[in-house]
Amino acid sequence: MSVQKIVILGGGESGVGAALLAQAKGFGVFLSDKGTLKESYRTTLQTAQIPFEEGKHTEELILDATEVIKSPGIPETAPLVQKLRAQGTPVISEIEFAARYTRAKLIGITGSNGKTTTTLLTYHLLKTAGFNVGLAGNIGDSFAEQVITDRFDYFVLELSSFQLDDMYNTHLDVMVLLNITPDHLDRYGYNFQNYVDSKFRILQNARPDDDFIFFAESQPILAEFEKRHPEVNRLPVSLLTAVSPGGYLENGQLITANKNRSFAIAQADTPLRGPHNAINMLSAMLAAQSVGVSNEALAQGLKTFQNAAHRLEPAGTIHGIQFINDSKATNVDSVFYALSSMDAPTVWIAGGLDKGNDYSQLDELVKQHVKALICLGIDNHKLVDYFGSKIPTIYETQSVADAVAKGLELAQPGEIVLLSPACASFDLFKNYEDRGNQFKAAVQKLL
Repeated sequence: MSVQKIVILGGGESGVGAALLAQAKGFGVFLSDKGTLKESYRTTLQTAQIPFEEGKHTEELILDATEVIKSPGIPETAPLVQKLRAQGTPVISEIEFAARYTRAKLIGITGSNGKTTTTLLTYHLLKTAGFNVGLAGNIGDSFAEQVITDRFDYFVLELSSFQLDDMYNTHLDVMVLLNITPDHLDRYGYNFQNYVDSKFRILQNARPDDDFIFFAESQPILAEFEKRHPEVNRLPVSLLTAVSPGGYLENGQLITANKNRSFAIAQADTPLRGPHNAINMLSAMLAAQSVGVSNEALAQGLKTFQNAAHRLEPAGTIHGIQFINDSKATNVDSVFYALSSMDAPTVWIAGGLDKGNDYSQLDELVKQHVKALICLGIDNHKLVDYFGSKIPTIYETQSVADAVAKGLELAQPGEIVLLSPACASFDLFKNYEDRGNQFKAAVQKLL
């Protein structure tokens, strides 16, 4: 029998990891990337003697595959993907491929906002409790590469909608859906329901005794429940109602009840602020309880957690003015949470590549908190048109240093300058990390 041939489209972290796992499992492997590979990935492939190409996709080699693993960044509408689908070649994600070869229990976390914080916190809670746990998905090292040795008992996986789109048979033992708000609509034909369907793929292989943790005040989630009636153990998270089993916020206390155990901690005793982080923490606490983390370990883990950069990250204080880097806020809902967390008049820096944003949900928060808007982007007309009559001072720039200097000029001691862009970063920056790092560097220069 001839060796099955796996083709990998995309030579980033997930693609190279999938190539290594496919090789380890005895498949014929070929990796194709239309762009230029990072030097480290090129070296990895060469050392492993895995055939690859860069700068092009050779169709006859790709269409000859038994199965294709594609990068989440390649859309379903790409002509090559369409040709593969038309001829019946399975096209899957790295997560789907790697899940076939692990014995670990899987905790999958998705949502329009809060995924990374919740994933990192869940991982930290299990690690603090002494669990043998790995971190993968949309964050950290390749899931597939880690599965080659398969030495973990648990994996905490951050799952984007793009990854879920190419998952079919992966069984998740614990599933978390934080929220669903309009995002990436350009990828989903500007149809919100398509995006909702993508997020709900997290439940596609759920069993009745699996735990499903979800935000009970997310209307799109509740609307889907009415249609789908999934058979799964529901653990709601609420900011409004005391729910049990589940998790809720009451008088500043984060309270969870799961597996006949309850736990409570004051949010003020944790490093994360704001209502959005209450949702993230309650979800992580419930996920940790689902796999047996003790109350003592929960308390220790919650107090010692350090969040990833670019998420409401303090960037420095100048003349009593606090600068906050929230560059990861690439959609309106993230900005909603950021502005909700502000406790002083705020100079808001926003802008970049608009993803079909509807700014109306920010009206009340802008009225309450925002004294000035600095538009940091090449094309700011949508922000200027919308907020022109709502914010007294609007300033446009394409320079981070200028934006920071103007923020310092417009704010008073005790006030805040917040970078929370609501847009993608690719007009002026490599990515949101580059944008956030440039912002922090500009603040440091003025200290």
